[in-house]
Amino acid sequence: MADEVKNIIEKAVTLSENPDEASVNEDRTHYDDETPTEPRWYVVHTYSGYENKVKEDLEKTIENRNLQNLILDVKYPTETVSELPEGAKKPKVYQRKVYPGYVMVKMIMTDSTWYIVRNTRGVTSFVGSGNKPIPLTDEEVTAMGVERISLKLDVEVGENVRIVNGPFANFIGSVTDINPDTQKVKLLVSLFGKETPMELDFIDIQKL
Repeated sequence: MADEVKNIIEKAVTLSENPDEASVNEDRTHYDDETPTEPRWYVVHTYSGYENKVKEDLEKTIENRNLQNLILDVKYPTETVSELPEGAKKPKVYQRKVYPGYVMVKMIMTDSTWYIVRNTRGVTSFVGSGNKPIPLTDEEVTAMGVERISLKLDVEVGENVRIVNGPFANFIGSVTDINPDTQKVKLLVSLFGKETPMELDFIDIQKL
């Protein structure tokens, strides 16, 4: 998805000087009876600084048109940041957007919901392939902090797995315990010739 995000950012930069002139009548894939009816998380790109405005306007539209069963949630992940300005005695604490220029929308994708989200002022495009939005996987949703989704781990105790995140990425470990409730797994990883126990989230490992 990284290349697609890069392409959309480049497109948004081209349009950013004239937001009102950005076309929202682009061709798109039409959704039919085979379209999944379960709500999924999609990513939309916005003009810089429009994230909160897009969220508020979309939430008003959802309420005014009674679309709560089609567009279930709108958010942009934030993180708490603490900084100590020069000369200050107390740190400044504030919320910072984790993904500036992006808003996540949990929705059932139809022509109508596509049109409503895409025509929200400040939205430039959906992240996807061509003009077809691609939903986030459960692993991506959890990793990005959008929503905590219980993942199913297709491994068993005794199997070897690859660590895919963190300082030990690409190391191989043997599974010693799996806890579906906490979504954590315990491994034994060989470090400098010694078996070292580790506890990681499900999203941090990959089956070999």
